[in-house]
Amino acid sequence: MKIIAADYIYTPAGFLTGHAIAFEKTIIEVLPLGILQKKYPDASVMAAAPHCVLYPGFINTHVHLEFSSNKTTLEYGSFIPWLYSVIDDRDALTKGCDTHIMQNACNEMLRSGITSFGAISSFGLELEVCIKAPQRVVFFNEFIGSNPQNIDILYADFQERLKTSCRYEKDRIIPGIAIHAPYSVHPVALKRIVKIAKENHYPLSAHLLESQAERSWLDDGDGEFKPFFETYFNQSRPFTTAKEFIEAFDGYPTHFTHCTQASEKELEHLSKQGHSIAHCPRSNRYLGCGRLALEKLNLPFSLATDGLSSNNTLSLFDELRAALMMHERLELKSLAAKLIQAVTSDAAQILNLDCGKIEPGKSADFTLITLPDAPKRVEEIPLWTILHTKEASQVYIEGEQYV
Repeated sequence: MKIIAADYIYTPAGFLTGHAIAFEKTIIEVLPLGILQKKYPDASVMAAAPHCVLYPGFINTHVHLEFSSNKTTLEYGSFIPWLYSVIDDRDALTKGCDTHIMQNACNEMLRSGITSFGAISSFGLELEVCIKAPQRVVFFNEFIGSNPQNIDILYADFQERLKTSCRYEKDRIIPGIAIHAPYSVHPVALKRIVKIAKENHYPLSAHLLESQAERSWLDDGDGEFKPFFETYFNQSRPFTTAKEFIEAFDGYPTHFTHCTQASEKELEHLSKQGHSIAHCPRSNRYLGCGRLALEKLNLPFSLATDGLSSNNTLSLFDELRAALMMHERLELKSLAAKLIQAVTSDAAQILNLDCGKIEPGKSADFTLITLPDAPKRVEEIPLWTILHTKEASQVYIEGEQYV
């Protein structure tokens, strides 16, 4: 048994002062420190630094590790030029992204307080790294393929990757399924794979309406994607529409990523079906994809970094600051509070993880950050957390300290 005390503890009931947490692998009780010391006299007691805030471990619901070697190779500014650069430099980036580089990416996330993350895996190359990482990982085995002649081969490879990830559930690996995007997955494969997710209750994710190029292609079979598909796939029309793709997920809550080009009608449909969105503000800005209008959103969302193929860090604090600046139409302090909720309890609920809240029975995953001074107003702690934090002071996962 351990007890940890902090000046401020973020709970579903708000920020508690004068309290502490008794925990083992899970949280046992949250009570005033003196009461816990009397109840558990043999517990080791740890006091956080002054002005410290204890949060549940942060959750990054959507990250790609496979291109973590990218620094200045890929072209930013617009989606299609970026996509061409990915194709041109894919082999070099994949070869350059060794185990050490992906481990560094996991460590960067850990230092920014991320105790759980959703890894989108196209090839399965990062599974070994995720197994060794201290974090809990929802391992989203991704399917991509729009050529009907290759569907069976790609499907067999996908099944093998999924089967392999299922062997490591004891290592904090939670097998999941990802559909790449409506423009890149044939409807026949889509139906098969969504069926697998439903039958086995796997977490399900999909990229959706990230760019204007995707919007134009799905709606009109035109735009910047047209020469791309004609050049690489000898395809002059899309295989599906946005509506058909979205409706394939009806009845099974899915975590859709980006949605910057989704219409209000489409967002309303996602809401009615119990879906959610992974919001990646820096990735959207760097690839010229537009802004997800949080002020109009009526469904749960998480905040995610995406991968280093479309970002410059995997720090959730950097992402939180970017979101704070991007959404200038929302009141600052309430937005900060909503963003902290998006990377804790909302993200845990979206991925069906037994963490994300400081309450008895939840996993003892903690992120402690130290403010530069005592806050005058408790309700401003989320804002000061986002503005002043570069790295977490301490990080615990299932009761063990890793930072």
